[in-house]
Amino acid sequence: MITLHGFAASNYYNLVKHVLLYKELPFQENLLYGGSEELLAISPAGKVPVITTNEGLNLSESSVICDYLEETYPDIALYPENSSERAVVRQIMKVAELYFELPSRRLIPYAFSGTEIPESIKDEVRQALDVGVIAISRLCQFSPWVAGDKFTMADIYVYYVNIVASFGASQLDWDVPAEIHGMKTWNDSMSQLAITQNIEADRQANMPEFMQKVTAQIQADNAK
Repeated sequence: MITLHGFAASNYYNLVKHVLLYKELPFQENLLYGGSEELLAISPAGKVPVITTNEGLNLSESSVICDYLEETYPDIALYPENSSERAVVRQIMKVAELYFELPSRRLIPYAFSGTEIPESIKDEVRQALDVGVIAISRLCQFSPWVAGDKFTMADIYVYYVNIVASFGASQLDWDVPAEIHGMKTWNDSMSQLAITQNIEADRQANMPEFMQKVTAQIQADNAK
């Protein structure tokens, strides 16, 4: 059986979990947090998530895991058959990761610690998100799904990327997804899916323990 390693407060963990559930693949979960020796033993960069395949192979990096699951278990497909359409889906995923998720992730330490973000960092994040807004607006259709009339891996990927992009509302006073026509309606539709709601319940259940670990790390860093 596939094992999914990580923790439910992680958006990338939940992204992979959504793929596993959508494909109706049996799997078990193993709670691991970043920085643990157990995680470093199976993840080269010590990042969450990791899966251990049925053959005992450990794989990290969400996009790599998603491709592996699609290629190994193609019966319930999340990529189009046409190679050009598949490339468009992957392009959307990469743009969302590079210009939505990664810049927004810089806001997380300040949101969790309650400290003020330097204006220089705010400016850098805004500039990167500006690129993301333009690119996503050009690439995505939201008719009704991200890449058109069929649900694809891009829907799952962009939805969980948006969870981190939502920090822009609290930290930059900027509702970034609202800048993109059709994204809010699509995001609401995604949030109503049964799989999404089950994952969200698990995320909420994990948050108190996760925040305890975050707080302890912040205190340890401040004590240095």
